[in-house]
Amino acid sequence: MEHADLVGLGSAVLLAGLLARLARRFGLPSVPCYMLVGIAFGPGTPGPVLVDHPGELSLLAALGLVLLLFHLGVEFPLDQVVGGGRRLFVAAACYIGLNVTSGLLLGLALGWGGSEALVLAGALGISSSAIVTKLLIELHRLTNAETPVILGIIVIEDLFLAFYLALLSPVLSAAESPAELAEDVAVSFGFLVLLFAVARYGARAVAALIGSREDELLAVLTVGLVVLVAGLSQEVGVSDAIGALMIGLVVSRTEIRERVERLVLPLRDVFAAVFFVTFGLTIDIADMGAVAVPVAVAICVTLLANVSAGIVTARLFGFNQRAAANIGLTVLGRGEFSLILATLAVGAGLDERIGPFIALYVLLLAVLSPLLATHSRYLARIMPDRVLRPGWRYVREETISTSCTHLDQIRVTRTDVDVCAACEALGDDWVELRLCVTCGHVGCCDDSPHRHASTHARESGHPIIQSLEPGEDWRWCFPDETLVRAPLGAQR
Repeated sequence: MEHADLVGLGSAVLLAGLLARLARRFGLPSVPCYMLVGIAFGPGTPGPVLVDHPGELSLLAALGLVLLLFHLGVEFPLDQVVGGGRRLFVAAACYIGLNVTSGLLLGLALGWGGSEALVLAGALGISSSAIVTKLLIELHRLTNAETPVILGIIVIEDLFLAFYLALLSPVLSAAESPAELAEDVAVSFGFLVLLFAVARYGARAVAALIGSREDELLAVLTVGLVVLVAGLSQEVGVSDAIGALMIGLVVSRTEIRERVERLVLPLRDVFAAVFFVTFGLTIDIADMGAVAVPVAVAICVTLLANVSAGIVTARLFGFNQRAAANIGLTVLGRGEFSLILATLAVGAGLDERIGPFIALYVLLLAVLSPLLATHSRYLARIMPDRVLRPGWRYVREETISTSCTHLDQIRVTRTDVDVCAACEALGDDWVELRLCVTCGHVGCCDDSPHRHASTHARESGHPIIQSLEPGEDWRWCFPDETLVRAPLGAQR
């Protein structure tokens, strides 16, 4: 690499970091910022060009991709997935199925080709773990009842990615006959099974190979192993991304996992930034106009699929409209995985419109997903009762929390009283009844003229009421101003 290239690359990465730092102040993710700098200062955009030949950065970009997938494998919480139960797998299958299928149908409708449709299916079907996690933190939703479900879905998506890449790599290799394609698929999945076996039975040997008390040597040995396995994956016709992801799963089963995760994280962030900047450098801005309409359609399709999956998931777990909206809109963001698939497609010589399509799609969703997730209550307002449990109609716009600090005051959960005694004494009617779970007092709801339930809570200091309406089991905490729900593992 010449000095001019080093200056250009350094300038591009520095500008990308500065733009990402500015974007963080507005709650926007960093990945689109890296892409934007690459697009703005690449050879495909009028104006100053920092890197004339992005292809010369391919090795550094590949290293970023490899470390990104490796770190994902190391972080993979297998116990969380297994412990999520059948409902979590059904919810994730629904989410992946709706999004991947809609992406595949859109790709076929565009008429770009079968291989291109498979790439679009993955790009539209797999959300960004980084963007989703960042949103949950910034929107202060980590204690929401639906958050473990959201995290479980994106974790299972990560696992699905390994199998999808194993299927996609032989397809992108352009096999000359069905028999050759079947052989390539068999090799790809065989390699995947081999690495799963190593993760299951060979983790101790891997730890002995790369383990060291010195952080420097551990980092060097780990990166060397990751790059070697990724290279071997490519040699046998499997994507280097699969090899990196799977060796990450192997390391996640060892006792040195936490040290490796800590040491590789800064390397991942730096080289991943180079990967995203390099991807942006390859985009010709003139090509984006031709894909603007298909991208707009793709965003609408993704939004519809996500909201539908959020409703199905909410029904599975007994959540209300607000939780359904939170689920559907929080996992809307697309990022690193979509760009990885775009890179593979460009490298395989597929339709040249795929790169600009996915770049514009990711950029627009990166802006839309935080905005829509922040205002999910508006979607909850128009979500009809019949699509979820009827018992949530009264509190459809409220977030469900598992962090109520007054659960120790729940002492009464049943009563035979079916009237508001205070309203009856006044000769007035009421709308709905609420039970004080501390003392058993029954009063009318806030839609009633006298609001005896909330008046009792205010005067007595008893924090939590429970709905007494047939089919409703929700509780409301006045001090915390939130719906009260036990954590998933403690639900009835």
